[in-house]
Amino acid sequence: MTDQPTVAAVRLNHAVLFVTDVDRAVDFYTGVFDMTVIVREPRANAAFLRLRRGGNHHDLGLFGLGPAARKHRGVGLYHLAWQVDTIDELATAQVALAEAGALTGASGHGATKSLYGADPDGNEFEIMWMLPREAWGEHEHSAVVERLDLAGELRRWSGVRTAGRITADTAVLADTATADTDTATAATDTDTADTDTATDSPAATPA
Repeated sequence: MTDQPTVAAVRLNHAVLFVTDVDRAVDFYTGVFDMTVIVREPRANAAFLRLRRGGNHHDLGLFGLGPAARKHRGVGLYHLAWQVDTIDELATAQVALAEAGALTGASGHGATKSLYGADPDGNEFEIMWMLPREAWGEHEHSAVVERLDLAGELRRWSGVRTAGRITADTAVLADTATADTDTATAATDTDTADTDTATDSPAATPA
């Protein structure tokens, strides 16, 4: 372990795909996966979809390339989004990406706050933090693109966790439960030993 900043992602949050025909793709994912369209963005020829049984803001983004597909880098994966638990971790991720020369951008998207980067092979990715569900408000059915005021978001949301229970939490709870069990067992053993000692002691002689 080192003191070097790292990206503290807890899960893959959503995928974004380049498609040749966004309407056809929407029909497929709504029909086969029973997703719902939360917003269409005509300026980007894009659609954002949500799984009906999930609590995510969006699970899939689709960007239609149309006739320009062959001139683009190709249909398929645009980027994957990795979710962090707190806005503080997003700030740390910004430092980590900048130090690695991998930071390519940052945006606010209403319900989510995002950094963008690329790995050494040019594969693009997003690091994002999601607002608490009750704070989505008008952004529940929108996907805005605006400047990310990370300092302001830190002042407002520092320490607020939104990724739900994660493995580390479960491990800590398990360790705590084990420690409590061990303590209880030790106490029981002590009580048993005290009882055995009392039983083995000679009876007191009346005065």
